[in-house]
Amino acid sequence: MNRFILHVLMYTLICGVYNGKAYATSNCQPQTIEESYLAIGYKSVDEALRDFEHHYKQDLQLPLRVPPVIFTHVFARTNNGDGSDFFEMEYINEQSSENRFLINVGEKGKFKIIEKELIKEFRLKGGNTAYFLSIRGPDSIRGSNLLVFEKDNLQYRFSIDKKISEKITPEILVQIADSIDY
Repeated sequence: MNRFILHVLMYTLICGVYNGKAYATSNCQPQTIEESYLAIGYKSVDEALRDFEHHYKQDLQLPLRVPPVIFTHVFARTNNGDGSDFFEMEYINEQSSENRFLINVGEKGKFKIIEKELIKEFRLKGGNTAYFLSIRGPDSIRGSNLLVFEKDNLQYRFSIDKKISEKITPEILVQIADSIDY
């Protein structure tokens, strides 16, 4: 679900709705996008990167390039300890929910490639194989395109909303992946 819609739903549930009208008390102000992301564990990219590198005891290389769309914010978080350790960095546009680029990095081999979702394989400049996948959303709504590859004993997943797949082609995702080897 789009994080902005989730933010609005949370606000509506907290502040209340009656007969189709939202009522808010003086202490029930809508959160900013920054407050919403911080509340669910996101932090600055530098902080999350330090957390991940401390946990894995290795440097994490991130791409120098980003997709050619406008983003208003970037947030990151690290999840350690429950068996699904990962680093996640999310680029978003507060005014355009489909302008979203997600980088997820975790243990090698954690994300399994499903043959029916595989669209194409690419060779990265470092020699690794990248897999371009098309993932359906709930009830076949929208969904995401992913580029999955492994580097330095880690697995990277780049995800974009299918609505911007004409702007962010598989080849652009490969160029972004190749910008890690700088």
